Amino acid sequence: MAKKITTVAELPGVGEKTAKKLQDAGYVDLMAIAAASPKELGECASIGEATAIKMIKAAREALDIGFENAAVVYERIQNLGRISTGSKAFDKLLGGGIETGSVTECYGAFSSGKSQLGFQLAVNVQKPVEQGGLEGGVLFIDTENTFRPERIAQIAEAQGLNPHEVLKNITVGRAYNSDHQMILVEKAGEIIKEKNIKLLIVDSITSAFRSDYSGRGELSTRQQKLNRHLHALQRLADVYNIAVYITNQVMSNPAILFGDPTRAIGGHVIGHFAQTRIYLRKSKGNARVARMVDSPTLPEGEAVFLVTTEGLKDSDNYEDIEE
Repeated sequence: MAKKITTVAELPGVGEKTAKKLQDAGYVDLMAIAAASPKELGECASIGEATAIKMIKAAREALDIGFENAAVVYERIQNLGRISTGSKAFDKLLGGGIETGSVTECYGAFSSGKSQLGFQLAVNVQKPVEQGGLEGGVLFIDTENTFRPERIAQIAEAQGLNPHEVLKNITVGRAYNSDHQMILVEKAGEIIKEKNIKLLIVDSITSAFRSDYSGRGELSTRQQKLNRHLHALQRLADVYNIAVYITNQVMSNPAILFGDPTRAIGGHVIGHFAQTRIYLRKSKGNARVARMVDSPTLPEGEAVFLVTTEGLKDSDNYEDIEE
């Protein structure tokens, strides 16, 4: 009887050098291999497509990947974790909070609260489940130099947590261009397993791609690379059952004469990809409005919350909403 394959090194066609290349690229377990494409594996491990196909097939057979009963899928979905935003109204809009196993996108103009929500989630995910957390760590990919440890420490202290311990559970990667950003995501699998990561934040998802591919002639290349990057994030969410929170920039559509002309960057690639899309906008004072734009299970709606020195809080005053 053939020995059951349990590690990447045991896959057909994987020698010591190939195993090291796969590990460096973030393919640290069988599920990561099973969810990959032959082209991806071929490029990162310098192997032929035929060898990559054999590796993927063997990994899928070892994991017994195939069809399953819808009732089983439904039960698994019911057991997904959720991270509280700190606002009950915002949590209600999200069906209980930011969900694991999927990608949640928030887009909005400058100072709309996108990064502040990320900081709040980075604190809340470390709390016990009964307090809206997942008792896990955070992987933060910073593409715009927006990461502020002092702000996270401020939120943690306001909630009675040890700021130093909270910051120790956050691993930060500063991405200097789109290629670097993609590499950081490719290497995330090993860190996720090692440090019990439950939340991956990318702030922001499109900034480096806009800078690196600025002309109309480069739009197709930009969208293709962005699409690949997004699928890598979804794979991490699926394989490790973590929550992925991404922020996105916006632009104004001059063709819209009435209503809000604000549109998210990334076009249909992001529009069709993120499972949950939230539009954030600034209102009066420190009030913010979150609008559910798209979700496969949640209805459209809005929630008002406050961004305070202590973090995100509820607002019971509907006068905070600025039409």
